[in-house]
Amino acid sequence: MKNKNILVTGAAGFIASHLVRKLVNLGANVTIITQYKSLINNVRIADVWDKINIIEADIRNIDSLNQIKKIKPEIVYHLAAYNHVGNSFTHISECFDVNAKGTANLMEACKGCSKFVYTSTSEIYGYQEVPFREDATPKPISPYGITKYSGELYARMKYHQDKYPVVVLRPFNNFGPYQSEAAIIPEIIINCLLGREIKSTEGKQTREFNFVENIIDGFILAAEKDEAVGKIINLGATEEISIKDLILKIHQLTNSISKLSIGSSEYRPTEIWRMFCDNKIAKKTLGWEPKILFEEGLKKTIEWYKNYINLYYNKDSGLPRLSNLRD
Repeated sequence: MKNKNILVTGAAGFIASHLVRKLVNLGANVTIITQYKSLINNVRIADVWDKINIIEADIRNIDSLNQIKKIKPEIVYHLAAYNHVGNSFTHISECFDVNAKGTANLMEACKGCSKFVYTSTSEIYGYQEVPFREDATPKPISPYGITKYSGELYARMKYHQDKYPVVVLRPFNNFGPYQSEAAIIPEIIINCLLGREIKSTEGKQTREFNFVENIIDGFILAAEKDEAVGKIINLGATEEISIKDLILKIHQLTNSISKLSIGSSEYRPTEIWRMFCDNKIAKKTLGWEPKILFEEGLKKTIEWYKNYINLYYNKDSGLPRLSNLRD
């Protein structure tokens, strides 16, 4: 990656911010796209802000992407997305504009790149037999899942028709430092650390959770390995854990005094009961497998949130949202 011109979209997001930091540390010339420069200069990438180039553009507006031609990116990591599953049901038009149209616009603007890594999602699978395999027929059950799959289909079409050097990654659930409080692991950690009551369903549904540093290793390999071009690749550890066991594990690791009200909430009507992936293609094509074990990643994440709370928690105003923090 050293000295390569690399473009990253969605750079203020959780996964993308870790990717940007990794690329900078590897010596890459990193450019990010943001709609508003002032809104992206937050704590997630503050430590590398002076080491990256910034393009102010909106991937929904293809004219604003003409600036990309000046940097001639060799590698493009596309992570920008409307990514709130629940809210996508009430923001359908925006979801399609960003995830489907935005992807098509970006690919048009990045013609000539040597690798285009499209970030899909495990949400495209919907109801499937586990483990989820790349050759399964996707059955997305939200506008978010449908539009991410639309972007994936467009990218695959460009690969087949124009030999566009596309790699499609389907990362499964992530966790780690800087993740939004809306995600389940940071929500549980923060509540446990603050002694708040933990309310949940009976927690019989299972998920797999991947420490973000492991996933970033997969992103790097996806751009380095020519064998990955044209492939769809799950990124996940294949290890499932029930939500109940996840709560109990975090409660134990934080030495929390929080009251556990497991079973006090109703299951969602569209609940997916088991979700974990088959990662054989990632192992074979990328030579990738997780380096940091789940519990070790949890401990690292808990330590980060302890520091976050120590720095920003106020008993009167509570804890500010990560997205509102500035360097």
